[in-house]
Amino acid sequence: MYYHVINMGRDRYGYLLKDKDIARWKHSVDSGSKITGDVYLRRLGSFCVEMGKNPKELPKLKDKQLADLIDDYVISREKKGNAGSYIKSTVKAVKSWLLFNGIKLPRQIKVKDADKSPTLSEERIPTPDELKRIFNSGDSRERTACALVAFTGVRIGVLGNYKGNDGLRLKDIPDLKVEGKEITFLRVPAQVNIREELSKSGKKYFTFLGQEGCMYMENYLIERIRSGEVITPESAIITAAKLGFRGKQHITAVNVGDLMRNAIRNAGFTWRPYVLRAYFDSRLLLAQDERLIQRDYRAFFMGHVGDIEHRYTLNKGRLSVDLIESMRSAYEKSERFLETERKGLTEEEVENKFRMQLLLMAGFTEGEIQEKNLLNLTSEEITKIAREKLFGMDRKDISNQIAKDKQDLRETHKQKVVSIDLIEQYINNGFVVKMALGNDKAIVELP
Repeated sequence: MYYHVINMGRDRYGYLLKDKDIARWKHSVDSGSKITGDVYLRRLGSFCVEMGKNPKELPKLKDKQLADLIDDYVISREKKGNAGSYIKSTVKAVKSWLLFNGIKLPRQIKVKDADKSPTLSEERIPTPDELKRIFNSGDSRERTACALVAFTGVRIGVLGNYKGNDGLRLKDIPDLKVEGKEITFLRVPAQVNIREELSKSGKKYFTFLGQEGCMYMENYLIERIRSGEVITPESAIITAAKLGFRGKQHITAVNVGDLMRNAIRNAGFTWRPYVLRAYFDSRLLLAQDERLIQRDYRAFFMGHVGDIEHRYTLNKGRLSVDLIESMRSAYEKSERFLETERKGLTEEEVENKFRMQLLLMAGFTEGEIQEKNLLNLTSEEITKIAREKLFGMDRKDISNQIAKDKQDLRETHKQKVVSIDLIEQYINNGFVVKMALGNDKAIVELP
């Protein structure tokens, strides 16, 4: 049997690292991601406690014994009602430890609903009005954190890293000027630079923050200055304490999430903080549909690998002034889709845009939609005629092409334009539709 001393908290299984082999394994995993390393250590420790084994015993088991042990764990956890994604994460941690010891499982371990998350499936993206409620429900620090994620698309870990020893600083916003007690934005939208050490990909990039977000940040910084803090270029944007001059400057990613969650809960919603990053992505997708912003710009702002990121990397973090200004202009034109002040589209107009996209993806032309007043139908009626239109189309077998596209998209993480008459087959094979492009085409991607 495997005995241990219970130590609650993040370091509950830290005692495992007294073994040099386990410490080497964790160091190897940490090299890819410190967060993954910590999670894997906890998952491995939890697995061994539940199954009555020591980690050092696992590589010594015979193939069938080892596979049976992991299968028994999966069955036990499924009976307890654990999410498939959690069980899969534990199995991955155990496999990682085994591979480190040169052991590969003799058979595949299957986990039911491994790629499904019950929490995410019930979550939707907020509307601008709901986002405004979140802003109004938080204090100045919570509001600024929420606005930075919702309006720039950065990950929570950019505002404060995993260890809480670094995060976004004033110097990372070159358009922000601080002189004594004066806060000035030289240009709006303001450029926000994400350093390599804060980027998930390990590559620096930049995004922008518009008028509303700059206003929230300015108010927060002024509040800190009035409380006695001396603001410098090295100061954290989001501090560990509400008044940053007290104690440590930087905040952990977990605590940034707590701040944002507090504002979201006070507004009456149960969403995860990361839903605000999804808000940024979805709202810029609407702007992209209006041809206000390029897909590559949108991907770059979110720190994704793409054409702009490739050029940025090749040129050692430099893009031409013209291109940067083009990106700033595109962001500025898209602000009306992001910000909560009513500058452009109403919610009714946004709903009509989605209805139009659905009808276009089904195969209707814009002329048909206008001539038959299809946008005036109810949502149920539009769904019905869209299905009828799709199901009435002739289909050809494109399974080989779909398989090839799947492989290509997994390698490139990009999207693909396909003909409307092929949409259903792509959807049935795991693709999701991002938007209609008109001319009987649509963009699809893998989730």
